[in-house]
Amino acid sequence: MHAMQYELTLPADYDMAVIRDRVARIGHLLDDWDGLGIKAYLVRERGVNGSPVNQYAPFYLWNTVEGMNTFLWGGAFQGLSNDFGRPSIRQWTGLAYEEGGAADSPARFAVRRRQPVPEGVELAEVMADAVRETERLAGADGAVLAATAVDTGRWESVHFSLWEHDAPKAEGDVFEVLHLSAPGRDRLPGGRQW
Repeated sequence: MHAMQYELTLPADYDMAVIRDRVARIGHLLDDWDGLGIKAYLVRERGVNGSPVNQYAPFYLWNTVEGMNTFLWGGAFQGLSNDFGRPSIRQWTGLAYEEGGAADSPARFAVRRRQPVPEGVELAEVMADAVRETERLAGADGAVLAATAVDTGRWESVHFSLWEHDAPKAEGDVFEVLHLSAPGRDRLPGGRQW
């Protein structure tokens, strides 16, 4: 599993209806994308759920690198780049994935928490803690799914979870889910990924 996210931080007075309309118009295009586990079309609005910014920030969990590369280099990503400029893309290698107790419910909110992997620690212990955190998040009331991944270039982990209600039981940046494409969600490898 590979995780990926890009963030388009928009002006404070940006009309977020533009993003909502865009997702309503084109969100379904990845509903059957080969190699994609999930794409959560995420937004944050300034002043809502503690967000300091207006932001469009889709989050992906990929089953295959080929599917991700086809998305990036095969033309689909070009439309976003043409409309908003080419954003930096963060990528993480999967550590753990778990379906939540509310797996059959629609995802309404997402929480993303990035944190550094400290220097001088036993990596196996830190990653085992990250797996346990994935299990804890997935077991919380209202959790649709939870995943954790790591960027070894920056030594940063990311915890990502989807929730059926507006009071997620997770710490981090809260996003509204506008659409969820999940063509390969059932093929995302569950549990620890090593």
